[in-house]
Amino acid sequence: MANYNAIKYNGFSKGTLKLIKTLTASSSATLSFVNGTSDVVLDSTYKEYIFIFNDIHPEEDSRKLEINFRDGGSSYDATKTTTSFLAYTYEGSENSSAVGYDTDLDVAQGTGVQPISSFCGNDNDQCVSGHLHLFNPSSTTFVKHFISKVSGSNHDNSASILFTAGYCNVTAAIDGVQFNFNSGNIDSGTIQLFGVS
Repeated sequence: MANYNAIKYNGFSKGTLKLIKTLTASSSATLSFVNGTSDVVLDSTYKEYIFIFNDIHPEEDSRKLEINFRDGGSSYDATKTTTSFLAYTYEGSENSSAVGYDTDLDVAQGTGVQPISSFCGNDNDQCVSGHLHLFNPSSTTFVKHFISKVSGSNHDNSASILFTAGYCNVTAAIDGVQFNFNSGNIDSGTIQLFGVS
């Protein structure tokens, strides 16, 4: 595993990023990180994990990047409660901008997928990039919190940033995280998993 520079908060070192696994999409239905498979570590080794996704390009137009979590079974259906807010602006039109809370993206004690991007376009130059933090996934006492921030180049030629936060409301450990688009494949892009020591 590679060592990366210490994370800095207000000038103080708080941890070191250790690269655990990189997955590269190539017309992939999903990209899944499962503890104990293919050298993936997603357990009590680290209290915080960071997924960094770069240039995630959808096969189909106007698609949302989604996540879900596995809690020891074979399905990605951990119960979640989440909230999101979005900011966007259009190319060449600064007056067509907004920031707002998006109730359509909330999951309220549900097991369905969680959108973490706006409607990404599939033009050759369109994609989404961002990161997701997962905190203490191996806890069998507390809920498992996560936060994400994703920048998108959208189907309607707008730029957006979507902030999402929530928690997996399960007592079981989270041992898998899966990424997909709401329809069609992930045409290209990479997702890296880091542990924060």
